[in-house]
Amino acid sequence: MTPDDLVLTPLGLRFRGRRYPCTIGRGGVSARKREGDGATPVGAHRIVGLLYRPDRMARPTDWAVPIRPGDLWSDDPGDVDYNLMVRAPYPHSHEVLRRADPLYDLVLITDWNWPQAVRGRGSCIFVHRWRRPGYPTAGCIGLRPDHLLHIAQQITFGARLIVPPR
Repeated sequence: MTPDDLVLTPLGLRFRGRRYPCTIGRGGVSARKREGDGATPVGAHRIVGLLYRPDRMARPTDWAVPIRPGDLWSDDPGDVDYNLMVRAPYPHSHEVLRRADPLYDLVLITDWNWPQAVRGRGSCIFVHRWRRPGYPTAGCIGLRPDHLLHIAQQITFGARLIVPPR
């Protein structure tokens, strides 16, 4: 582990010597992640992207990519674009990245089941804003908005999200 890694602990997410309260998937932590199980997958997942809403915030770092209207994330295991960013119109199951709520205003993208996705192993695990303290995610890591911004401004491309077994 390095100081640039995000490490999930029972007391929160550790980054650069600080601990940040966080939420995890409603399915807990799992070594056998499947699409739709709501679990946060065990492993060391590299940070491979950073998305942000340019209409709601300044670019947090020089490698951040703006979320545009029509940006989606495919979560359809039956589609060739499974676990990739796609554009609307897209007829398969997907998540809208440019949401009306602030949940995805700032998103760190991990390499979970990417770039060569295994169908049914689960789509991308993001680090994003939490809905509220203690409210679980669909498998991602949720953080307080100011903590997420602080981390996004400091983290480096290729750092890891480490999720140990519980």
